[in-house]
Amino acid sequence: MYFLNIDLDEIKKIEKLKNSRILITGGTGFFAKWLLNAVILLNDKYKFHIKLYLLARKNNDYIEKTISLRSDIEFIKNDIRNVDELPSDIEYIIHAAATPDNREHMSNPIDTMDIISHGTKQILDASLRLNNIKKILLLSSGQVYGTIDGNHIKEKSVGLLDTNSIKSIYPEAKRYSETLALAYKSLYKLPIIQVRPFAFIGPLMEMNKPWAINNFIASAIKFKKIKILGNGEPIRSYMYPSDMVWWLLNMLLHSKDGAIYNLGSDNGISLKDLAEKIKIKLGDDIKIEIQNMNNDKSIFLPDISFVKDELDLDIKVDIDRALDYTIKWAKDNI
Repeated sequence: MYFLNIDLDEIKKIEKLKNSRILITGGTGFFAKWLLNAVILLNDKYKFHIKLYLLARKNNDYIEKTISLRSDIEFIKNDIRNVDELPSDIEYIIHAAATPDNREHMSNPIDTMDIISHGTKQILDASLRLNNIKKILLLSSGQVYGTIDGNHIKEKSVGLLDTNSIKSIYPEAKRYSETLALAYKSLYKLPIIQVRPFAFIGPLMEMNKPWAINNFIASAIKFKKIKILGNGEPIRSYMYPSDMVWWLLNMLLHSKDGAIYNLGSDNGISLKDLAEKIKIKLGDDIKIEIQNMNNDKSIFLPDISFVKDELDLDIKVDIDRALDYTIKWAKDNI
């Protein structure tokens, strides 16, 4: 579903994942859903025979329906903070627990920090008891960079976070989890890498999430209107999930222990231009309202030159195709 075809040369790059055992925490989230579909494709079409474990506090209808009657996918119902033992055959872990939804951060700030900090520690402790662990990929956040001058953010960039703002709880907790992972790698030699996601758009993403692009698409479809609260000048970028999945699988196999990678597109677009693109795709009757409630001119884009050079990865789906696929899916699911 909405996956682009993978050519045989690309399949060869990840052949070492055949017969592997992979755990994904945050097993019902956006990342997990797309990784799940990728594993199903690899198993059914290319005979990879991957065993996939999904760990989350509760299941949802999409996951339950997708994995029913499949012996290659197993759902583990548990709170990440209560994890003690993991299936002993696990070789790869993608730690994706913790939502980036700032509404939840504001309503449950202590819980948000505890899931990230305590949850990461539990997973790292449990991984110490895995005899065949080959790579632990920790999903952090591009928000850890804080405020940085410049157009594209490199992995070695260091910015400022306002420690007096409740809005900083998520990136501060992510910064702590990265430092915690560094300590485990140093002390126990765990094969850990850090990945810092930026922004994404694609099918299976909830359109009611509090991000501009989701709101633009949902509002345009339902109300024939796009509201831009600010001036429309902030510049962001959006990665399509098939690129995201392909990058993550390559990082599992080909990254060096201790590496840090940005995950996202480096092709920026202003919110105003994004709204115009959505209007063109959905019809001239869409109205765009720029409300100028702030004068935000921020730029938040990843520099992905290190990923390109180190892992030979690139962006395959541009913003126009990403919007086409997302809008088509959203029309059937809003």
